[in-house]
Amino acid sequence: MSKRNTQQSKSAARERLRAERERQAKRDKTKRQAIVGVSIVAVLAIAGGVGYAVMQANKPSHWETAMDAKSSAVKAPKNTSGKDGTTVVIGKAGAKKTMKIYEDSRCPVCASFEQTVGPQLHKDVEAGKFKLQYVGGTFLDGDDSAKGDVGTNGEGSKNALSALGAALNVSQDSFLDFKTALYSAKFHPEENEDKLKDDDYLIKIADTVDSLKGNKAFQKDVTNGTYDDWAMKMSKSFDTNKDGVTGTPSLVVDGKKLTGSDGQNAPMTVAEYKTATEKALKG
Repeated sequence: MSKRNTQQSKSAARERLRAERERQAKRDKTKRQAIVGVSIVAVLAIAGGVGYAVMQANKPSHWETAMDAKSSAVKAPKNTSGKDGTTVVIGKAGAKKTMKIYEDSRCPVCASFEQTVGPQLHKDVEAGKFKLQYVGGTFLDGDDSAKGDVGTNGEGSKNALSALGAALNVSQDSFLDFKTALYSAKFHPEENEDKLKDDDYLIKIADTVDSLKGNKAFQKDVTNGTYDDWAMKMSKSFDTNKDGVTGTPSLVVDGKKLTGSDGQNAPMTVAEYKTATEKALKG
């Protein structure tokens, strides 16, 4: 082999090696760029996910949104009056006196009161002895509507109050009958059981009321939360009441609380109720 051919062979080999190194360098660069690109996308995805999670965590809950609803957006049930429809008065127009009743749908003492005294109270309303003004609260859910706070103890008080609004939209009698069924020994849950947050359970209770049984319009209002905004406005009227009421049940006539034999709490027997009512109606 000539010296020239040998030199040419070495030069060609070096050229091939150089070209191969350049190609490998390009492939390595492309690979690094791809890895960096994927890493950036992954970081952005994680950041986006964290950002979305934070946004969702800070997003107002359904009930917070309902509490903050503007009056113009509040749909009030029929048979109501006043601002946001939070004045609910039932009874004969000719009745001279009005008795306010403050209740929370989850309240076990309210249930006892309704089961014991409720029938007599309803008879008195029907007889025209007085009109009944209902004021519903949701404090057992941990709410403080006066401060704009939605509590973390449950949703039953709010959801049941909204359902009561749906019943009131049907008629005043439907409202009273549904309230009676809700507080009944058969359906009223223990205070630590938040069963009233379940729409299906509320509809099950309503199916024991003739005017609400199978009532599609009522059921739609319950499941759609038609009166959720109204319920929160009603709750606020409870929390900002001028009668000094802080617990349930409470009965008030002419700004004065009706009490039982202990002089502090609402009358819990028919006899105590009659004594307190007769005194109040004479005043």
